[in-house]
Amino acid sequence: MTRLIRLKGCHDDMLEWQELAAENEDPEAVESLEAQMRELETLLDETELVMLLCAEEDNQDAILEIHPGAGGTESQDWAEMLLRMYTRWALRRGYVTEELDYLPGDEAGLKSVTLRIAGSHAYGFLRSEKGIHRLIRISPFDASGRRHTSFASVDVIPDAGNDIKLDIKESDIRVDIFRSSGPGGQGVNTTSSAVRVTHLPTGISVQCQNERSQHRNKDSAMRVLRARLYNLEVQKREAEQQAEYAGKDAIAFGSQIRTYTLQPYRLVKDHRTGTESSDVDGVLDGQIDVFQHDYLLYRHEQQH
Repeated sequence: MTRLIRLKGCHDDMLEWQELAAENEDPEAVESLEAQMRELETLLDETELVMLLCAEEDNQDAILEIHPGAGGTESQDWAEMLLRMYTRWALRRGYVTEELDYLPGDEAGLKSVTLRIAGSHAYGFLRSEKGIHRLIRISPFDASGRRHTSFASVDVIPDAGNDIKLDIKESDIRVDIFRSSGPGGQGVNTTSSAVRVTHLPTGISVQCQNERSQHRNKDSAMRVLRARLYNLEVQKREAEQQAEYAGKDAIAFGSQIRTYTLQPYRLVKDHRTGTESSDVDGVLDGQIDVFQHDYLLYRHEQQH
């Protein structure tokens, strides 16, 4: 209701400025009219996005994981670039980012990272990022200056939090305790505080080692585990819905969704929607809204 009130108020103000500009031909009135039109356009875009974020889980927080593909340092560095992109995106939207698990690369980048991103419709926006991301560039790690292609996978699941009641039996859980490790296998903690929780019926395994407290690491691991189990139910429901649209193209999980080309030209292209941007630096700095917006429209069209 608040959004409708804002839209109506903005529309009424625009009509008033339009009337003043027509009567007096005042440059200031024309300038104010243009500003009001831009504000109305922004509100309409925001309203459209909220209407597209209609799935039950879209308004939930998100748990995002990044894993580099084969290629060692190249892919590990690319994974860290993606981590920066998503943290910058979250910062711009005023979301809260919490690092649940981080395993650094041997020389640069990272081997894996798990984030919790909290904010309005965080999962609804970030579900557009699920899949394989490809980078093409001249490698900063190659003395010969050759062009390299790197891959990293991004997985996004809704954060079930504590509001979703899941029947997780103690007998279905195995908890392993081990010592956290950093680059080169060096011990980070003097005590064994890292925790790995495995759900035996599904084989889902989650580990957390960022905290020095074993108890806090277990709490974080259980939170991610609940989210993964909840996501299984979401995937089952989506599979049932997809069966109704068997004649339409589907986006398979794990498929290559986006290519970021830095050389020989500069372009970011989403392979699902065809959306492109030549502002590669802006995209890697977290300006990915246009890709998310177009993906939401694409998903809506696929389902109707």
